[in-house]
Amino acid sequence: MKILLTGAKGQLGQDCTKVLATEYTVLHAFGSQELDITNSRLVTEMLQIINPDIVINCAAYTGVDGCESDKERCWRVNADGPGFIAAGCAQIGARFIHISTDFVFDGRKTVPDAYTEKDQVRPVSEYGSSKLAGEERIREKTDDHLIVRTAWLYGIGSTNFFKTMLRLAISNPRQTIRVVHDQFGSLTWTYRLARQIKVLLEKELKGTVHATAEGYCSWYEGAKYFLECMEVPHLIEPCTTAEYPTPAQRPANSILQNQRLTQHGINCMKPWRQDVASFVAQYRDSLLAEASAEKLSD
Repeated sequence: MKILLTGAKGQLGQDCTKVLATEYTVLHAFGSQELDITNSRLVTEMLQIINPDIVINCAAYTGVDGCESDKERCWRVNADGPGFIAAGCAQIGARFIHISTDFVFDGRKTVPDAYTEKDQVRPVSEYGSSKLAGEERIREKTDDHLIVRTAWLYGIGSTNFFKTMLRLAISNPRQTIRVVHDQFGSLTWTYRLARQIKVLLEKELKGTVHATAEGYCSWYEGAKYFLECMEVPHLIEPCTTAEYPTPAQRPANSILQNQRLTQHGINCMKPWRQDVASFVAQYRDSLLAEASAEKLSD
């Protein structure tokens, strides 16, 4: 099986490359510098040259607040790009697996009710709207697709919420970190998601699936548990979304239910606490080293 992976330099792309390379020797992994998915001609040419069996698109403009001010780039990457890849996949008969987001929902469900693949989409931000448009363009261009919605990703590659929390705790242990406690979701380890994607490669599942860690928490609860696992001195307290305003509106409820994965008996996702503990056990030293290096450079 020949695979082409886009967005290979992001945290999910890096873990997908590691996980898939153990079994698939023909793996072409591209970052944005190697393959600009917003260039339809380049996308078409690359797909025809490599002629992959499967294309996995991890590329996205994920700066949620930045999307509000940089709308053109946001829509080029999150909407146009997936459409170009889908059209190219249809031309060569390749299957297309695309990573999407919880932000396609408005988050107004009462916690702990989770969103299933059948729930109505209603984004409340530019990022969510662009990602939804990407989904729609994929559905228009090719039937042989699988859209994987996920949420609240963290991993060892690139920046993420946990790394920010650790940097703040190390830079000034006596300063209280205030974290939002009224937004809820499932903190999802990119390594676990990469393993789930690997399972999906062997299945004929089409359409849309949800794939996040099992269970849910608030950002505050997640940060508190992570810092406790890291065993670093810290002061942390909850705050409300209203007390921490951001340019982009965020769903209050980002809890996704892995309904289709479970129905098909292929749900590999684990409880979020279990994965956070495993993540820390594996990467604690390198996480501390990275956070300390950032502190010295400030």
